[in-house]
Amino acid sequence: MKKIIFSISFLLFLLKVTAQQDPEYTHYMYNMNVVNPAYATGTQAMLDLGILYRSQWAGAVGAPKTFNFFGHIPLNKKVEMGVSIISDDIGDGAKKEDNFYADFAYVLDMGSRAKLSLGLKAGFTSFKTNFNGFVFESGDASTDAAFQENINHVFPNIGAGAYFFTDNYYLGFSAPNLLSSKHIEERSGINAFGSEKAHMFFTGGYVFNLSDSFKLKPAFMSRIVPGSAASLDVSANVLFNEKFELGASYRIDDSVSALMNIKVSPSISVGYAYDYTTSNFGQFNSGTHEVFMLFNLDLLGKGFDKSPRFF
Repeated sequence: MKKIIFSISFLLFLLKVTAQQDPEYTHYMYNMNVVNPAYATGTQAMLDLGILYRSQWAGAVGAPKTFNFFGHIPLNKKVEMGVSIISDDIGDGAKKEDNFYADFAYVLDMGSRAKLSLGLKAGFTSFKTNFNGFVFESGDASTDAAFQENINHVFPNIGAGAYFFTDNYYLGFSAPNLLSSKHIEERSGINAFGSEKAHMFFTGGYVFNLSDSFKLKPAFMSRIVPGSAASLDVSANVLFNEKFELGASYRIDDSVSALMNIKVSPSISVGYAYDYTTSNFGQFNSGTHEVFMLFNLDLLGKGFDKSPRFF
């Protein structure tokens, strides 16, 4: 089936916009070790697993689709390990990026129930393009040599992060991709585009006990990319009876979101978010959908339940 791209500028927007080099997440507070290798829980023998699917800008031609799988487990009081797989598809296969990473975190006891975790992330990225069958508005793609050859490369990458946490709040700073790379190089006088720069994330969250039944959970995530304006997500969720969570989020100059999360069993949580685009691009899409499932598995069978999983 032919892939229809209405203009070269739209494709360049999807490939090059700095805020979209790394995928966005509305449920970033439950997807933490994907962006920060130092993410830690301090709960031994509890295996945390999660899957997340995000369909961004529904209805737009070539809109991004992202799938994540992540796992995390403390090996002892000081060492925690994790893995993450991130698949990001833009343009129905026109640009596909698969990331495979392993995480290592070393946890330091800071006293007063506070801990500082330092983490490293290492792995590789598989980057592919598929321009076969492209049809432009003019009906003639042969005049642009940039789309005459597909790309298939593998890039190594490393990341680092720090994560300070207690039972009711956390602060994190991380750069999950430290090695800059050019996915599409200059050839025959064609200017390179698609170069990836290091992304830095600053995150934080707190839990306020409003009553025995209600807790308020504000959180934020700021994304910093060299050469681009910083982006900021702020959110606030209300947790009822440690089982049902409802909230809202705002991404400055981009979108507003509604979030929900239900603990369907002591070890399984499911969540959904809907983002409404507030920028000019909103007229070309019908919003963004994001769903996730979290699994907290007690490997020692002691019946311990970290409930709720605040972060």
